[in-house]
Amino acid sequence: MPSQLVTLLLAAGPALALPTHVLNTDFPDPAVLQTDQGYYAFATQGNGVRVQVARSDDFTTWSLLEGTDAMPGPFPEWVNQDDPQIWAPDVIQRDDTFIMYYSAISGTNGNRHCVAAATSSSIEGPYTPEADPIACHTDQGGAIDPMGFQDEDGTRYVVYKVDGNSLGLDSTPLMLQKLQGDGLGLDGDPVPILDRDDEDGPLIEAPSLLKVDGTYYLMFSSNMYDSLNYDVSYATAPAVAGPYTKAKDPDAPLLVSGDAGSDGNLGGPGGADFLDAGRIVFHAFNNGQDIGSGRGMWIADIAIGDGKITIV
Repeated sequence: MPSQLVTLLLAAGPALALPTHVLNTDFPDPAVLQTDQGYYAFATQGNGVRVQVARSDDFTTWSLLEGTDAMPGPFPEWVNQDDPQIWAPDVIQRDDTFIMYYSAISGTNGNRHCVAAATSSSIEGPYTPEADPIACHTDQGGAIDPMGFQDEDGTRYVVYKVDGNSLGLDSTPLMLQKLQGDGLGLDGDPVPILDRDDEDGPLIEAPSLLKVDGTYYLMFSSNMYDSLNYDVSYATAPAVAGPYTKAKDPDAPLLVSGDAGSDGNLGGPGGADFLDAGRIVFHAFNNGQDIGSGRGMWIADIAIGDGKITIV
């Protein structure tokens, strides 16, 4: 094992024997954040709330905060008030303010999702949405799966997917939008950093970005979220805007159906998010076979180095 991988593995603490099933409820598209109050994860609407929240003291044992809705509304005028469909929220911390990036159905732009931001002084919310969305791309299918990223120089970005497959388009690019220092205002235009190819099936989505030793690692999912073909893969780049090179077999995909988990083989793993260079969260089918029992949350240890990500 390369020395960089060993160093990162040791820094991450005791290794998990296998990816571990920590929430056996419907908690799709998990995004994770470590704070002074513990570890928090946020997920797509479900269990009776718009934005789900789970918490852990040690990253190993997790509890769903039942009844806690991190963003109950009201929503700005552009959002479909009857059915907002809040998907794939991600939360970052800016000093004493928490910023949530999320996607919601637009009531004014062809019922397609737009990516937007909301803020709160409390990690658990409630979050107050900004008046205007960050990105819509409604003529290309909408925008979903936002993820906030702060580079080493303090520059802030949000990465998201243009939902082209919702219109049957061949292109589902992941976009990089530079933000102003407050993490809310836009700074320039978005740029595409990665798109699907034939090996990805109809789409790529669910980006998560991390920089380690000068290399940018971009995790993403391929294929359809409700199938056993769904997976987690990654690409690397020397600069935040790319060009990104997809990892190939045998290094990728990183997670696929049939991989061993703590309570049986994984089914439909996807929606992975970096906590740091040693740990990720992701979702998979609770029953290991299909989406009928929902998608729960798993955690896994990883090692990163020499342009590779490895489950350890």
